[in-house]
Amino acid sequence: MARQIVECVPNFSEGRDAAKVHAIEAAIRATGVLVLRAEMDRDHNRSVITFAGSPDAVFQAALRAIEKAAELIDVSAHSGVHPRIGATDVVPFVPIEGVTLEDCAEMAHRAGDEVWRLLGIPVYFYEAAALRPERRNLEHIRRGNFEAAVREANIDPARAPDIGGPALHPTAGAVVIGARKLLVAWNINLRTTDLGIAQAIARKVRAANGGFPCVKALGLPLESRGLTQVSMNLTDFEVTPPHVVFEAVRAEARAAGVEIEGTEIIGLIPAKALTSAGAFFMSITDFEPGRVLENRLAEGLPPDELSLFLDRLSPPLSPAGGGSAAAAAGAMAAALGSKISRIAHLHDDFAAFRTWFTDAARADAAAFERLLMAQKGGVAEEVEIALAEAAQVPLDVAGKAAAMDELLAALFARIAAYLHSDITCARALSAAARDGAIATAQANVVAIRDAALRARLEEKLRTLK
Repeated sequence: MARQIVECVPNFSEGRDAAKVHAIEAAIRATGVLVLRAEMDRDHNRSVITFAGSPDAVFQAALRAIEKAAELIDVSAHSGVHPRIGATDVVPFVPIEGVTLEDCAEMAHRAGDEVWRLLGIPVYFYEAAALRPERRNLEHIRRGNFEAAVREANIDPARAPDIGGPALHPTAGAVVIGARKLLVAWNINLRTTDLGIAQAIARKVRAANGGFPCVKALGLPLESRGLTQVSMNLTDFEVTPPHVVFEAVRAEARAAGVEIEGTEIIGLIPAKALTSAGAFFMSITDFEPGRVLENRLAEGLPPDELSLFLDRLSPPLSPAGGGSAAAAAGAMAAALGSKISRIAHLHDDFAAFRTWFTDAARADAAAFERLLMAQKGGVAEEVEIALAEAAQVPLDVAGKAAAMDELLAALFARIAAYLHSDITCARALSAAARDGAIATAQANVVAIRDAALRARLEEKLRTLK
């Protein structure tokens, strides 16, 4: 199965209390995703935490972040220059590798269901996840900020959330969840306190006022720095690259007698956006991406998947545990079997086993996460269903490991003696997969209350021991 990576860039309505932001970041890290960047802005009173990982891991990290923000942030007492509607203001899922924008929209809808069901926070959907055409644009949803939304959501169907409510949560407000392409969140700071200049430039460059396509812009004050800012989202940087907008903003600012203090990237920026800007400002006439050293190296250097898996396995609250490790041991055993059968010019197909165990490692982590969420929801029937799934996946792993071990034993008898050590190692890994999976299944089976279901699963366990 191809690697799948989703990025998530939630924005939180807190940029002045570092302890709160660090607590939210810790909740995200505990799920095992890779936190790419976290940053705060005092004037905006806003923080942005960027993380990435497998779809299941990112989904759970987003839920944990929203939950922690709701505990710590009271949006009704919030003040800052940036528009906002909730404690966790906006949560975009972004396809990076092996997933589509449609997959991310489906993730957004599932996340919205869980946020309302578990936390009682209403949800709006935007961009590719929007359920109403007018809500594709985030600014339409946040019109008037929290203060207007909390007044109007109860009485105006056009302002009601897509899920939950219609009243907003008194302290957490609402969450706007969506799916979108990679964008460049980028601010250009001006050496002036005249907000009117920044606002005029923002109107000039943004698409809504006839400016550049795929550009959203606001003029904002930065009182703590004695500056103003053209705050922008470039929603498709390939349509309108950053350097094109920069040149336009600089020209407008100079016409107003103002210089640029500097620019700020919020979150992360794709390398392609920087290389195109570099090629422009360096006047490189024959530029193409293959001229970039790192791009050429990346084409030939595969990612270290083992390190990624170990990083996923080690955090205290990671959904990957013994069951996932058992499946991974099975995948390693299969890989060794495949190697040896090829060296010996045999045709034992261990590749299918490797693919199966790799998928099972992901399935085990996902099943355990669903169990945790079901237990948090407190619905007994859902907990039983989740327990049964969390037991069935490792039961299947144990059965598959036993079947593979028979093939490994047969292979041992057919190969040269100098290859015996590799098959011995493969069989040890296969035994670890079987024993670890049985232990994982047993731990979940004993918690099942349905006597008939528990008896069936216990019988299957006995056949595997």
